[in-house]
Amino acid sequence: MRYSELTELYRRLEKTTLKTLKTKFVADFLKKTPEDLIEVVPYLILGKVFPDWDERELGVGEKLLIKAVAIATGVPEREIENSIKDTGDLGESVALALKKRKQKSFFSQPLTIKRVYDTFVKIAEAQGEGSQDRKMKYLANLFMDAAPEEGKYIARTVLGTMRTGVAEGILRDAIAEAFKVKPELVERAYMLTSDFGYVAKIAKLEGNEGLSKVEIQVGKPIRPMLAQNAASVKDALLEMGGEAAFEIKYDGARVQIHKDGDKVTVYSRRLENVTRSIPEVVEAIRNSLKPERAIVEGELVAVGEGGRPRPFQYVLRRFRRKYNIEEMVEKIPLELNLFDVMFIDGESLIETKFIERRKKLEEIVKTSEKIKLAEQLITKNVEEAEAFYKRALELGHEGLMAKRLDSIYEPGNRGKKWLKIKPTMENLDLVIIGAEWGEGRRAHLLGSFLVAAYDPNSGEFVPVGKVGSGFTDEDLVEFTKMLKPLIVREEGKFVEIEPKVVIEVTYQEIQKSPKYKSGFALRFPRYVALREDKSPEEADTIERVAQLYELQEKFKAKK
Repeated sequence: MRYSELTELYRRLEKTTLKTLKTKFVADFLKKTPEDLIEVVPYLILGKVFPDWDERELGVGEKLLIKAVAIATGVPEREIENSIKDTGDLGESVALALKKRKQKSFFSQPLTIKRVYDTFVKIAEAQGEGSQDRKMKYLANLFMDAAPEEGKYIARTVLGTMRTGVAEGILRDAIAEAFKVKPELVERAYMLTSDFGYVAKIAKLEGNEGLSKVEIQVGKPIRPMLAQNAASVKDALLEMGGEAAFEIKYDGARVQIHKDGDKVTVYSRRLENVTRSIPEVVEAIRNSLKPERAIVEGELVAVGEGGRPRPFQYVLRRFRRKYNIEEMVEKIPLELNLFDVMFIDGESLIETKFIERRKKLEEIVKTSEKIKLAEQLITKNVEEAEAFYKRALELGHEGLMAKRLDSIYEPGNRGKKWLKIKPTMENLDLVIIGAEWGEGRRAHLLGSFLVAAYDPNSGEFVPVGKVGSGFTDEDLVEFTKMLKPLIVREEGKFVEIEPKVVIEVTYQEIQKSPKYKSGFALRFPRYVALREDKSPEEADTIERVAQLYELQEKFKAKK
């Protein structure tokens, strides 16, 4: 299958904002995708090469890519760099450079999807001495045979800047439409495996029957079950039917652990493979988890003086570290608090009641200094739960989780079977959907950010305010670099941003406001931290904003 057919799909997707049309275009393409490519194409459509949980990465930056294009075309690197300043898009600049290429190689062959993908795999797997040179040669060989439009999208895929507006929801619906299968079965299979390539293959070859038989697989992360918010311990108990399991809500990073013999793999909340960054935890898991094969879930906490938890950003620093990891092990010690188990030695437990899963967890874990069980209280008594809540906060934790004793594990679902209880005037995790260029010495930097809450009913991100304070100059440089590839539209100084980046925001109060579609505005919002551990869909919802507003007003009335 020619790569030019895929580039034509990219072009069509870019030209429409209608989800129905995007879904149709993707479905039509999947229909004609041959069996040997069906596991590959869904990720290429998303502008990726591998699933997020796959440890492989291309490891190619802008400079290396420009060198490869220069080799392939004879256009000087400086000329390509200057072109990027004019076009604002490396992909477009690559296309221009390819148009200036004097002639194609005598042995040139039309690019196929298989060749492009196989080259990406070679790039990702190039390791050790001389690997950067090998990556550059692999890329240059692709660009030598690429048409300008093909080169544009190869560059965007390599740098992760595709911008076709295709997200998980569109791909799910397109798979269902292409192979005439039920969307809910596609969703279920994806929630259990987090692998659209695998799901597309099953849908194509086995239809509804095959999708209904998809089960948990060790090595493929399950989409985590999510929680809603509760206003108080009392409200949580009422919602749970009068009795609940309360667990400390640790200020850490949620992780999912897969054990297969001696092999242990740890995935972050966003299902990224973070195994290499936490070797001491991995070793402790090997010694603590008794089953041969298991999937468990817990919260990684950075431990400070006196055993008190440090803010979750310290755990994220551990996740980001790729070199000198041993030094970070000493600087930021970690502790894992396990709270759930979904699989043991061939048996899926997601349909098992929570209280039974907890008992199983206690049976299979040998606790240690590094590996512990989340502290839990099962009670019907409000006062007892309140005292537990108070103690959790005094210990420096975020609050409590309340869980229905009979709740099954529902991958990817945010229901009321799990509830979060946190202090009323808590910070909000919001998504950046727009920004403005700065002025004066900050004219080249994005300096003010439009933030939004998630509306699960519409799937939209609705604005609740602009955040311009709390950022250092270094923060603004980092955010500008991070957000530039996500710019969808520019109008004067304002830029619309694809909703991908979540930040934590504090504020003085929440006000009713007709200015924003949400109906709310944050007064004096201030940036606190980048939430790399959260996907946009895991940001705080507009319902949560409304709930905090109501609590705030009740508190004012009491005063």
